[in-house]
Amino acid sequence: MSEPLTPVDIRVLGALIEKEQTTPENYPLSLNALVTACNQTTNRDPVVKYDDGIVASSIDALRHRGLVRATKGIDARVTKYSHRMPDVMELDARELAILCVLMLRGAQTSGELRTRTGRIESFEDVTQVEATLDRLVGRALVARLPRQPGQKELRYAHLLAGDIDVEAMAAQAAAASAATAHAPSSADRIAALEATVEELRNELADLRAQMAAFKAQFE
Repeated sequence: MSEPLTPVDIRVLGALIEKEQTTPENYPLSLNALVTACNQTTNRDPVVKYDDGIVASSIDALRHRGLVRATKGIDARVTKYSHRMPDVMELDARELAILCVLMLRGAQTSGELRTRTGRIESFEDVTQVEATLDRLVGRALVARLPRQPGQKELRYAHLLAGDIDVEAMAAQAAAASAATAHAPSSADRIAALEATVEELRNELADLRAQMAAFKAQFE
């Protein structure tokens, strides 16, 4: 691509690609529907909260680059939007599916990509995913990330926003891993709750005993 896309552009395009396949009855999308798709809390990383103005500005920029088309039927009062990624970037269905998931959910392994592209395009096995990734890597649309300490599998990321700051990405991954390591496990949280309940029971028993002793003074 001649010019990198912005994070908002990438989210807008990713949402359009996803909804074209998962909810074709509602595609193309109105501005309101597209804002909702961008701001989903499921299947998104990071989760964002764009307003109409942010998404509309991105749509204008993407239309200027030929990546988004606006349509309006004869009787329709609302303009709707669709993407043109396969035409502009010469992508087949599998390449488009992998790019879509990378655009919406960040860097992932080939195994994760096989699972998460299932709603958009089917891959029989990880080998097919990796063959598709190889083509995208060869076209400089996707990059293989250096394996970080503790990671068993290679991860892949799209290059639609330009070159990747591998060091910054590694730092973010390390911070997330550290936060997970220090976060209490489910078993720890349950044990803490049980201890709190037991403490409250003991306090209630003490209060009942004190109340009974107080009443005994007037009997």
